[in-house]
Amino acid sequence: MFEKSFITDCEGPLTLNDNAFEIAQHFIENGGELFKVLSLYDDYLADIVKKENYKAGNTLKLILPFFVCENLKNKDLVEFSKDNIYSVDDSKFLLKYLKEAMNTYIVSTSYGQYIEAVSNYMGVPFENTFYTDVDVDGLNLNDDEIKKINEFKEMILKNPEDYELFDDIFFTQIPEMGIYEKIRDINVVGGEGKKLAIDEIIERNGIDVNNMLYIGDSITDVEPLAFARQNNGISISFNGNEYPLKVAEIAIVSPSAVATAVVANVYAQNDKGKVLEFINDYNNTDDYKKLFEKYNIDLEIENKFFEVFNDREYPVICIVDDNNFDEILNVSKEMRNNIRGQDIGGLG
Repeated sequence: MFEKSFITDCEGPLTLNDNAFEIAQHFIENGGELFKVLSLYDDYLADIVKKENYKAGNTLKLILPFFVCENLKNKDLVEFSKDNIYSVDDSKFLLKYLKEAMNTYIVSTSYGQYIEAVSNYMGVPFENTFYTDVDVDGLNLNDDEIKKINEFKEMILKNPEDYELFDDIFFTQIPEMGIYEKIRDINVVGGEGKKLAIDEIIERNGIDVNNMLYIGDSITDVEPLAFARQNNGISISFNGNEYPLKVAEIAIVSPSAVATAVVANVYAQNDKGKVLEFINDYNNTDDYKKLFEKYNIDLEIENKFFEVFNDREYPVICIVDDNNFDEILNVSKEMRNNIRGQDIGGLG
């Protein structure tokens, strides 16, 4: 075991996908639009209503009856996931470095079928990943229920902001169906679920809670980012929207994961104070080569950084405060939309 631990979300910091959205878009007629509407409803329940016992990321449960209507099976999710992994530039490079420097874990809201495909692709041990475990094969609807779910779909698409209608569908009518018992018991690893996954890592592997870096990009990362920060760890929003930026201490805005590798390299060798000192110097220098020498940045990371940003603007790596929040949010969301596409970038 290493002294320091690196814990990352998957979709955003490592991959460009929103796998559940893409599955819905691919297999369901108007499924992409349906997923976007449900994602906004999910944000509303988690962030505005703060519904009791509700986790951010529960869109992955809300969409499941619509998967069943299309007769989707586990093998469909597995095959689609394997064939549709789109990684953030240099994320494999980042993980290759991390294997030799820090305990490394992926904590993701995504379905396990996708995370297993990503772990194989990225070379991360599957046992070091946490995900939403869904057995689609075990979910069933009778013919009358399928007809009803399809009617619900049309109602949702025609009334995308009628959250009273949605409350009735998802918390009154679907709970009367046999499928609900199995969906109810699914543990979505989002928000507080990610924080609980970190608790499990701490207990299982004995990692030091005060020597932890967490990086995420969306509403499902708020609790683990806050947890890392409260315990004097490193909390990073990577191309994040407003949700992680409100709680993360550090923002990275970059088309490449090599920017993350630079910060991780400083942290692997030093304490948090040195990381913050590096970031301050990074934003007040004209000589980045000299800066990297001063902080003893790994030569392979240094070479990759200057190769990637040879003729491009250097990435944003900064400490978030009230004075720069709006500016960072604008450039972060712009980068998020540019590299992930507006459909995925706009999801919470």
